[in-house]
Amino acid sequence: MTALAAVVRLETGLPALRATGLSKSFAALRVTHDVNLSLAPGARTALIGPNGAGKTTLVNLLTGVLAPDAGRLEMFGADLTGVSAAKRVRRGLVRTFQISNLYGRLTVFENVFIAVSQHAGVSFNLWRPAGRETALLERCEALIEQFRLVDDMHHKVSEIAYGRQRLVEIAIALAMQPKVLLLDEPAAGIPSGELGLLIDAIEALPKEIAVLMIEHDMEMVRRFATEVSVLVGGELLMTGKPSEVMANAQVQSVYLGEAGIRRFEEKMVKHA
Repeated sequence: MTALAAVVRLETGLPALRATGLSKSFAALRVTHDVNLSLAPGARTALIGPNGAGKTTLVNLLTGVLAPDAGRLEMFGADLTGVSAAKRVRRGLVRTFQISNLYGRLTVFENVFIAVSQHAGVSFNLWRPAGRETALLERCEALIEQFRLVDDMHHKVSEIAYGRQRLVEIAIALAMQPKVLLLDEPAAGIPSGELGLLIDAIEALPKEIAVLMIEHDMEMVRRFATEVSVLVGGELLMTGKPSEVMANAQVQSVYLGEAGIRRFEEKMVKHA
């Protein structure tokens, strides 16, 4: 059992993440209204919704980038509502970004090593021999191997394919040893030919981590989620099993449309 799994087991019985009544407005524009969302330990939940539904704002509220006008956020029962974004990361609430947020001029190894060092509380110094930090090196190499990035580890991030950059980003998120991981549109901008490797990596994430994925790609949703929440106009329309959500007439009308439903049903039949 990993150290993280042991901690999560001790906290079992409480939601890994629970948002109660989260609301946010910008002047007269109401962006998020009375959102109640709960993730169990090990959850695999997808958050979907049309453009402008308020998904990014909700993620910003969960991660502390924005402060809510009303509501409460808890992680394993501890109140995070007024906790800064940086402290939320240290407590185990970690996010990947919709737009890749890596150091393009540094290598894959250096990007991952920086994250591992930061989590360990060790300042990163390019001029100090990394070999002195054996435990950090081993952790870094393990993450690189886990995401099949060994062949890329000494290449600059800017030189590798975009899909593989997203793998680096997820590896960095795991370096922070999250209890709750928010994946913000991991498939965004990835060519279809590179999507399989990303899906495989996400499916192989440690089972004890609760994962909330914000995603438009229905193939990703179908393969990843055991539960789907639908956000429309800043409010949660419904939460349920993927098949239940996709069969809901209101969801179909506001989000998927006929073409989207056909694509989802075709994939369900194909993978049945």
